[in-house]
Amino acid sequence: MGAELRKGAGEIDGLARVEEALDRIVADDIGLAVTHLRCGCFFSNLLFELDAIRSGTVTVLLPTDEPFAWVAPAGIAMVAASLLLRTGWSGRRVQAVHGPEDLSWDDALAVVGDVLGRTVTAHRVGDDDMRATLADAGMSRARAEAIIGMSAGLREGFVPEQPRTPVTTTDTTLGAWAWAELRPALKSAG
Repeated sequence: MGAELRKGAGEIDGLARVEEALDRIVADDIGLAVTHLRCGCFFSNLLFELDAIRSGTVTVLLPTDEPFAWVAPAGIAMVAASLLLRTGWSGRRVQAVHGPEDLSWDDALAVVGDVLGRTVTAHRVGDDDMRATLADAGMSRARAEAIIGMSAGLREGFVPEQPRTPVTTTDTTLGAWAWAELRPALKSAG
């Protein structure tokens, strides 16, 4: 989600460029059909937060109480596979993949905490604090800005182009994913 903005969403701006290129080259020039999947926040992004989850506090840029779409990578794969198996369509289409429900950071980390049997909370910081943290971790300025831009672009009143419907909703819950994927990752990495 966010590629529909076309700019102002950090790394997601790259997805917008890919959509534009595919539309131009594949759909317009060659005449093939193209589908763009616009997905919520991947559950698997939590795998980058193993140390923070272990510590009990995950640092975030978004307001901790505002819900947004979260989705399991397997849910995205199922949507992609089902679309590839459909025949009889052409041109360009966009398919949102919203996951089972919108969750705030507070909600998501409460689910994670329930699965792990301990409290995990979100701590919101400002862009400058995150910029300093990323720089201290050795991240280049451009990469840090791209990461910060994702949250900045999506926290300023962003509304996905496609609203949640039964078609955009997938089955795998964060709790099920955390039990199957996050819990073992925490054990093996720690």
